[in-house]
Amino acid sequence: MPLPPPGPDAHVLVTGASSGIGAAIARALAARGYPTQLVARREDALTELAAELRGTSGLTSEVHAADLGDDAGRDGIRRLLLDDERLVGLVNAAGYGVTGRVADLADDDGRAQLDGLVRLNVLALHDLTVAAVGALVHRARASRRTGAILNVSSITAFQPLPGVASYAASKAFVQSFSEAVHAELSGTGVSLTTVSPGLTRTGFADAAGTDAFDKAPDLAVGDADDVAGSAVTAMAAGHRSVVPGLVNQLSAAGGRLAPRTLLLPALNAAMDWFT
Repeated sequence: MPLPPPGPDAHVLVTGASSGIGAAIARALAARGYPTQLVARREDALTELAAELRGTSGLTSEVHAADLGDDAGRDGIRRLLLDDERLVGLVNAAGYGVTGRVADLADDDGRAQLDGLVRLNVLALHDLTVAAVGALVHRARASRRTGAILNVSSITAFQPLPGVASYAASKAFVQSFSEAVHAELSGTGVSLTTVSPGLTRTGFADAAGTDAFDKAPDLAVGDADDVAGSAVTAMAAGHRSVVPGLVNQLSAAGGRLAPRTLLLPALNAAMDWFT
């Protein structure tokens, strides 16, 4: 199994751990016996989660407050991945969305939001994944100790999506990059898994400025703990990718297979209703 057995020297670093899917993944890892290293901007939220994890699991949980959209913050976490020999895994869960038509986001404020989205969803994930691949492959060769990476994508990765064009494109990058690197890592003892959830009950909707979650039927909205459970199980097994939930699996398949000439006008109209 690419994620080695849990133990005091088998730490997993989780970004975006202050809330939502990132926090749920940290809890799922701790439940399996893995000490965690928690990364996000909000130190108070990380400290609270670390105390919770120590209380429920008795395991070490370290806090690293950092803004991964900032060069200095990203450099610090990259250095941690390279230098801390206890790390056997990385979870890239940090990210956010911006809702709106590009034409309506072309002013200074909108462009700043989109620039931040690309820096966090794409640049930070790419930077930390590359660092983790180098470090974990080196450790696997030196000590035969396996390692695993989990990147959080989205079902929006499987088709262009008007109304959240930059967000969907950022997740398409995550999906394509991660699946390709997973193939490259074959035989190294290291794996890269991508989890692609659909609508999930977290603070994401408020941050993205959408009430789509309130409008969607309950069947189409998942739970962060369920997503985390599926993600960590797939990560531990070294699977290439996982799409939690039947509705999301059907949506992802439709996004891949439907002709763009039919799909895009329908999505364009639907996003007017959702946003």
